[in-house]
Amino acid sequence: MAPSFDTLRDEDLDEDDFDEEEVDISDLREKYEVQLEQGYDTFVVVDGLPPVTEELKPKLIKFLLKKLNSVGRTKEENIFMPMGEDGTSQRFAFVEYSSAAEAAAAVRQLDGVPLDKKNTLRVNKMTDIDRYGREGRISDEYHPPQIPPFEPSKHLRSFMADPTGRGRDQFVLFRGENVGVFWNNEKDQPENIVDRPGWTETFVQWSPFGTYLTSVHAQGVQLWGGPDWERKKRFAHPFVNLVAFSPNEKYLVTWSNRPISIPDEGHPALTLDDDGKNYVIWDIETSKPLRSFAQLDTLGAPDENGVKKPIKAAWPAFKWSADDKYVARLNPGQSISVYELPRMNLLDKTVIKLDGVVDFDWAPATSQREGVKTYEQLFCFWTPEIGSNPARVGLMSIPSKEIVRSLNLFSVTDAKLHWQSDAAYLCVKVDRHSKSKKSQATTLEIFRVKEKGVPVEVVDTIKDTVINFAWEPKGDRFVTITTTEPVGPTAVPPKTSVAFFCPEKMKGNAIGNFKHLRTLDKKNSNAIYWSPKGRFVVVATVHNQQSSDLDFFDLDFEGEKPESDKDMTANLQLMSTADHYGVTDIEWDPSGRFVATWASAWKHSMENGYHIYDFKGEALREEPIEKFKQFAWRPRPATLLSKEEQKTIRKNLREYSRIFEVEDAERVNSADVAVVEDRRRILQEWLAWRESVEADVAEERAELGLPIDPIAELLKAKTAELGPDEEEKIIEEIMEEVLEETEEIVT
Repeated sequence: MAPSFDTLRDEDLDEDDFDEEEVDISDLREKYEVQLEQGYDTFVVVDGLPPVTEELKPKLIKFLLKKLNSVGRTKEENIFMPMGEDGTSQRFAFVEYSSAAEAAAAVRQLDGVPLDKKNTLRVNKMTDIDRYGREGRISDEYHPPQIPPFEPSKHLRSFMADPTGRGRDQFVLFRGENVGVFWNNEKDQPENIVDRPGWTETFVQWSPFGTYLTSVHAQGVQLWGGPDWERKKRFAHPFVNLVAFSPNEKYLVTWSNRPISIPDEGHPALTLDDDGKNYVIWDIETSKPLRSFAQLDTLGAPDENGVKKPIKAAWPAFKWSADDKYVARLNPGQSISVYELPRMNLLDKTVIKLDGVVDFDWAPATSQREGVKTYEQLFCFWTPEIGSNPARVGLMSIPSKEIVRSLNLFSVTDAKLHWQSDAAYLCVKVDRHSKSKKSQATTLEIFRVKEKGVPVEVVDTIKDTVINFAWEPKGDRFVTITTTEPVGPTAVPPKTSVAFFCPEKMKGNAIGNFKHLRTLDKKNSNAIYWSPKGRFVVVATVHNQQSSDLDFFDLDFEGEKPESDKDMTANLQLMSTADHYGVTDIEWDPSGRFVATWASAWKHSMENGYHIYDFKGEALREEPIEKFKQFAWRPRPATLLSKEEQKTIRKNLREYSRIFEVEDAERVNSADVAVVEDRRRILQEWLAWRESVEADVAEERAELGLPIDPIAELLKAKTAELGPDEEEKIIEEIMEEVLEETEEIVT
């Protein structure tokens, strides 16, 4: 009889009875084993702590607690820091959060964050460490990492070194299923660099500095670059629709209209925390996701009856500060959320509440306000009229969240925010309605950001509605397009007027008030495209089947200035006009020397293809292409020259231009010589071929016993038939033709 559990003695135990090979307890282990993924998902392991003694341990825990509580809730008793045999801590700790979501946020936001000057936190989920250990990915024995030999990578900006030395720019063409990158050769056929079928599934897009070419696929986004056009980065966001880069190419935003769904087997980059989200912000250097966001409720501010109307979701949904340190998102009608990079934590842990806020925009350059010596980034916003409260435009400083300037507005229908490229000016285009709301006009409220106190200048000489506005890049002039007809979709495009504005001349370097320079009436224009270098502008009519005009203007024409413009900082001249039927898009190259216009098959199927003009409006080349979809110049990074060096170059530009003219003439002459030599080569090849054929024919005739020259034999036979007494007769025929005939009446 077997002993009971109560009476079982040690001598009754046999080690063989507990041999794991003989006793199968897999069913019990499966039934009672603790599921770590479910039981310990609120725990994280924090590495990278400094070693401390038992006396200093409470201080370190309190110091660490401040970091830990920035992303969730935990307590001192929920932090366990193991001690070593030597009486010092082992440089890691186990931390329990109140929820699994907080633990996941700690891993995402605290991993890699400096604890102090010497120590950096590494935060991992406890379940991940256990899982990787059980799967054999982590060995119990330490093995030093094997560092592969250094292999220099190919330069991602090799495109800046044009092998011809002519400073050509590149562009990408998407036609049919093929995507190709080309050198621009002005009037000549572009030089192909790479051409691949099926390179993208939807569209291509350059990064802001031209380092990468983006291709978009159902599986995600890929970045290509370098002289061999290899894939450099991959971002696995399923069914991605749109892509946006940060200004300095550090981060990437991807958006899909389908919420992310993480499969049971997992995802190569995303986690369960990203499930159901639509936006993902990525670190381009590491190709890792920083944070994901869900689609917001797209309801605007309440109307007079308190009803919120749906609004169209704007893109980009996330907007970046000029230095990539902040990214912000609009919560329509409620607030603006500003996040710090790269941790993606909410600035000061709170949103910026702005009741009814409609739109905002960051300054495109770091602020240089007079009298402000501390670091700041600026963004502007506007809120509509709500009840008895007026509409308001504000200028806010980040990170202080201080409103440095605000302006109240009345009778506002809509407002648009337009920054000048150097953030020297902000123009708020305000559409105002009359008391009866039957008529509408526009005023321009211009914030002079770099001047003390940020004064606001009002340009109220515009009686009509402004449908387009554009600042001169790196300049202080602007162009508007206005119409007297109601704004909105119409069967026939409205007649428009194009107006040019510039500051008055002032003594010294001061900028005067903005004055109206000239207006061109009875136009169909609806789009403004400034050269990236300023001075030149194309005013065009796009997306219009009745008109497709292109007007090329120079605002610093070197000819004689009209007497009426003597006090203005511009000399306007229409250089040329052109026409591109069905034009849908226009873009300047980064050098400001060429303009590309194209008709995309995405928008209509008539006469698709592209044209290239120089800055004066001279047509250089036209190329019709079936199923032509997209054209895009490759951007350039910012110049490395200082302002003084750039001034020196401009001062000596005539000397440089002589060198360029000589090079251009030599290139043209060499092209002519090449054509003549090619024609001579073809003629010599044809003559040699003819001689070889004649030699073959003569050889065949000799073998067949035929005369070598049959024509000479025929002449001899003819002469023999005539006889020696007969002479050959020559018949001449005279033809008369009346060249001119006049009649003169004699009286």
